[in-house]
Amino acid sequence: MRIGLQVPSFTWGGGPASLGATLADIATRAESHGFDSLWVMDHFFQIPGVGPAEADMLEGYTALAFAAGHTSRIRLGTMVTGVTYRHPGVLVKTATTLDVLSGGRAYFGIGAAWFDREHAGLGVPFPPLKERFERLEETLRIARQMWSDDDGPFEGSHYRLAEALCVPQPASRPRPPILIGGRGEKKTLRLVAKYADASNIGVPLNDEGGDILRQKYAVLREHCERENRDYSEIEKTALVTLWLAREPQSRGAWLVPGQAVEFLAKFRAAGVDHVIMNMAQVERPETLALVAETVLPATARM
Repeated sequence: MRIGLQVPSFTWGGGPASLGATLADIATRAESHGFDSLWVMDHFFQIPGVGPAEADMLEGYTALAFAAGHTSRIRLGTMVTGVTYRHPGVLVKTATTLDVLSGGRAYFGIGAAWFDREHAGLGVPFPPLKERFERLEETLRIARQMWSDDDGPFEGSHYRLAEALCVPQPASRPRPPILIGGRGEKKTLRLVAKYADASNIGVPLNDEGGDILRQKYAVLREHCERENRDYSEIEKTALVTLWLAREPQSRGAWLVPGQAVEFLAKFRAAGVDHVIMNMAQVERPETLALVAETVLPATARM
């Protein structure tokens, strides 16, 4: 089973002047320790549950391009881009540029968007949920067309492109993996079955998380059957938050390495290929070192 790292917060010591150096250090250490992938949220304000809206937040694709320049192997992706933030043609061009300049290391993470405050704050239209899913499906169609030899027009209900031109084409073949984030059974997982190369479902790192994943994968398998899609072609990724300590803690949700490995083994048994971890204090070198020492060797054998 592969392990990725998500960096959801940029509130580190030293303020804005040190953000670049700290992010570069995290990316290079994650790669050297053997993490398979590196992810950032694609938000413009910090989200509830992570910090106040006024906390430091970097634009996702710029941050990934910066990380790409400091690494050579680790895969890179947004977890995940809201479909409303950028015009689809511009978004696909942006993701293509990241893929080309990183040597074919980009994921194309995308979802229906949800954070209304940053939309209102920055003047980005935030249509109703039904329309956001319509726009998501059209964006997926546009991405697949732009990453093909069809550079003709695209005519949709919400988007119209006179030329679906994308030169250069991605370094990834046949395209950067399209990852759709979300667990909705009627719409999201149907779109995964129809268009995506990977699914991402956020769950707690415990027995409940494994049960949720088994349920969602059963639904995804049914959608694949209806779409005449090979279920095994889709990479199953799970987003978790890991609080890891060498010794048992009396507070919060901290796990010791053995507990974390036990839960991850259950995730693997449920069908997960790739676990992407948020971790507390990721800017501290000892945080990733502990995961590399205790968790990565065990998951590599799963």
